[in-house]
Amino acid sequence: MVTTPVTSITFEEYLTYDDGSDFHYELVDGKLELMNPPTIEHFLIAKFLEQLLDAEIKRCNSNWLCFRESGVRTGRNKSRLTDLCVVTLEQARELLNASAVFESPPLLIVEVVSPESVKRDYRYKRSEYAALEVPEYWIVDPLETKISVLLLEDGFYEEIVFTANQEILSRTFPELAIAVDQIFTAGDLNQGRRD
Repeated sequence: MVTTPVTSITFEEYLTYDDGSDFHYELVDGKLELMNPPTIEHFLIAKFLEQLLDAEIKRCNSNWLCFRESGVRTGRNKSRLTDLCVVTLEQARELLNASAVFESPPLLIVEVVSPESVKRDYRYKRSEYAALEVPEYWIVDPLETKISVLLLEDGFYEEIVFTANQEILSRTFPELAIAVDQIFTAGDLNQGRRD
């Protein structure tokens, strides 16, 4: 078993932390939390959504970028790794030669739920992203085959849940036309297979 070599770390130390492994960590109240490698389903869904959002950004000619696994500072000694986040070109320029941890709120954050991340994605990240004033947060849950779109209203998230063939309604991407089923199909390697 690998143990995290440090017990307490500042946000500034976290930005340059390297234990020589390929492990990814989040910073939670000054402590490193090891992130388990995602499942293939998780990777496929995240990749599909990244390609979808990249195409929509290009179609709309927006000065935005979509990043996978970038960080977002959510407190004094707290930083989360997002599955996807959409930021402005200006936000990206500010970090061009620095660790990809955004300190200003992204336009949109997407988290894909894994069995070990249920509480983290639904509870902790939800409250941290609201406090940071992230205007839109998607919780993509293949375990429950639903997508929760959370829109910031007066400091709190209003939640709309989409399932099956319902199209997601996004404030950030109002013309996006994608059904929940299409997103979860992206994570199914058996789709279209002939036996």
